[in-house]
Amino acid sequence: MPWQQNYDPLHTLAGSALAAAMPIALLLVLLAFFHVRAHLAAFVGLAAALAVAALVFKMPVSLCIAAAGYGAAFGLFPIGWIILNAIFIYQLTIETGAFDALKRQIASLSADRRIQALLIAYCFGAFIEGCAGFGAPVAISSAMLIGLGFKPLEAAKLALIGNTAPVAFGSVGIPITTISSVTGLDLHALSSMVGRQLPFFSLIIPFWLIAAQVGWRGMLAVWPACLVCGGAFGTTQFLVSNFHGPWLVDIAAATVAMLALIALLKFWRPQDERAANKTEITTQHSLRPWLPWLLLAAFVALWKVKPVELLLKSAADWRFNVPLIFQGVQRIPPVVSVPEFEKGVFDFQILASTGTALFFSGIIAGLLLGVRPAHLAHIYWQTLQRVRVSLLTISLMLAFGYTTRYAGTDTTLGLAFAATGSWFPFFSPLLGWLGVALTGSDTSSNVLFGNLQKVTAEQTGISPILTCAANSSGGVMGKMIDAQSIVVAQTATGTAPDAPDAGTILRAVFWHSLALAALVGIFVWLQARVCQWMIP
Repeated sequence: MPWQQNYDPLHTLAGSALAAAMPIALLLVLLAFFHVRAHLAAFVGLAAALAVAALVFKMPVSLCIAAAGYGAAFGLFPIGWIILNAIFIYQLTIETGAFDALKRQIASLSADRRIQALLIAYCFGAFIEGCAGFGAPVAISSAMLIGLGFKPLEAAKLALIGNTAPVAFGSVGIPITTISSVTGLDLHALSSMVGRQLPFFSLIIPFWLIAAQVGWRGMLAVWPACLVCGGAFGTTQFLVSNFHGPWLVDIAAATVAMLALIALLKFWRPQDERAANKTEITTQHSLRPWLPWLLLAAFVALWKVKPVELLLKSAADWRFNVPLIFQGVQRIPPVVSVPEFEKGVFDFQILASTGTALFFSGIIAGLLLGVRPAHLAHIYWQTLQRVRVSLLTISLMLAFGYTTRYAGTDTTLGLAFAATGSWFPFFSPLLGWLGVALTGSDTSSNVLFGNLQKVTAEQTGISPILTCAANSSGGVMGKMIDAQSIVVAQTATGTAPDAPDAGTILRAVFWHSLALAALVGIFVWLQARVCQWMIP
């Protein structure tokens, strides 16, 4: 007999929500205040989540184990596979000297750390988010910033804050296409609505990013760069999402923003930048340091072309049902209109995965840069040794997230937000923020809370297009504090002598995440109550 999720096992929503929040609170406290190593904290949090699921929410033990195992497997593939190959490409650039040349080229654009942060953490990170997502932007951006001389904690913090505005359209628009399929709402309407929310924050984030780096006074010294960067990104984000669709938003916006910033630097420099560092970038060998990254973008773009993707899937179509979940867990109203089974299919499409695109781009880049195959294998083995504990941590974190998802405890917390009545437009993006903070993915948050947003909006007389879009827009601010992103940032900065632990990184970005999520809430409330003309 299938087990139906029970969102209020204690017969009081406040009490049930408190029980559902306990494992999450325990995990955050262990990381942020007791400095427990991330994989140990994840193990304790997982144990607590399993206990709450089994003892409070009465989820059968077999289903608890199946959900945790499913999440652990997903943590290794595709997420761990992507992280492993992203770090491999970075290590390859270090070994070949390409990264030193890249640093000189970026420094020739500007020796100012604030400009470098905009170029790498905001523009380049958004480009990688548009191509790959799943932690790759944080891994690559923070590693590149470390190589440019940024302190490890600063690099991690800037990479996490920068990887916010592009997340809703990441991985070639998957979060938006997913919430459209989950809710049955029009894809272009959802894309347009998100494109009428996030551009305002795309404009704000560069200012916020630099203020977090050097303070508000230091930010004011480079306000033209922040304005051009954010304005170019936000304008392109609006135009592409409203007049084309969600697929190429990040790639187009990041490219335009980077070109606009480089154009600005042709005739404007921060006043406190030394004249000696105004050397123009040379054309001789200028593309060689970028070769791994250009190949990365090209391979990921190729992998996302529909005929190529279908061909790769058909060549190795490995999908495995998780029968206990697929036949054993049912969601019930008000999350869905009628009881329906949760999906439990492990989509092990190894050839068609983004991680495989990164793998091939790294191998081919290494060969083109003159690295012998035996040395390439050695670099890859070193990379695997470096990230093995982080892969374990990611696997445990995803086991934690999937346990809460299939036990229904995430939905219990969501219903607590939904009970806010007329204030729901404010809390709607905070629900998305919570979903991403728990699952590590805007896509997963949209799957988790998409129907809840739709049903609650219809019950309260609000446009479901607005609230479902808000789930994705608010979710982007939770990306900087989800356990997966924190661990990825820790992994990318972990080889530096003064590398921070996961708890230190979490404390550095938590209040930025919460404040920005609250601003999204205020903006969505204004759209619902004052500016309804903005809703398509």
